[in-house]
Amino acid sequence: MQKLINLEKLPPAVSAKIEPYLKALLSLYGDEVMSVVIYGSAIGNDFSAKSSDINLLVVFRKMDFSFFKRALKVIDKGIKRKISAPLFLTDEYILASLDVFPAEFLEIKENHITVFGEDLMGSIDINESNLRLECEQQLKGKLIRVRQAYLEVGFKAKGMEALLKESFKSLLPVFRNLLRLKGIKPPVAKEEIIVELCQEFDLNSELFFTILKDARNDERIAGRDVEEVLKDYLNQIEKLTKIIDKL
Repeated sequence: MQKLINLEKLPPAVSAKIEPYLKALLSLYGDEVMSVVIYGSAIGNDFSAKSSDINLLVVFRKMDFSFFKRALKVIDKGIKRKISAPLFLTDEYILASLDVFPAEFLEIKENHITVFGEDLMGSIDINESNLRLECEQQLKGKLIRVRQAYLEVGFKAKGMEALLKESFKSLLPVFRNLLRLKGIKPPVAKEEIIVELCQEFDLNSELFFTILKDARNDERIAGRDVEEVLKDYLNQIEKLTKIIDKL
């Protein structure tokens, strides 16, 4: 069996957690595994040992339901250590799904480290028109969901605050892909993403920074009325959807 690679490129806290986990996982599958990559915040400066999860993609030559059951014990132990249940995919599935999930696969392509086997994600090709369509779908879907959720939690300030933070977090990957559509290589740091996005699309950076700081430090929306912040946030996302619709 091949050895693990590139562990030294990971943050030390990630490497220490992931090495025994991967050895246990690979012992179950052996040569059936083509590639394992770690992606997301676990490979960069944004990683927090306290709050960040470690995300993995495991690519198999072929796969059936028995593959999932085989790994349940190892994965359960990993979840308790903030190693998320990995994505189990085949290379055939990935190639057949690039048009359906262009944003997700592009995020992995540009923000991953291969720790076992071939660097399959580094060579995938994403169609820009598919990416634009998915960005529009995600933005409009999130807008509908936040409005609906407001009807559920509108009498509760804490509920609205949680809604803001969760929505903003879920849209950060979309923001990165919107920058790609403008021909800009998106930064990894959240602050830099906000600056670039707001400059390119004429959005309110102060508003987005307020939500980001609250998400990180629980600053309670910097003392502002949470309902007013939510209203401004919805207006900015709606403005963005109209811009993307015309790209």
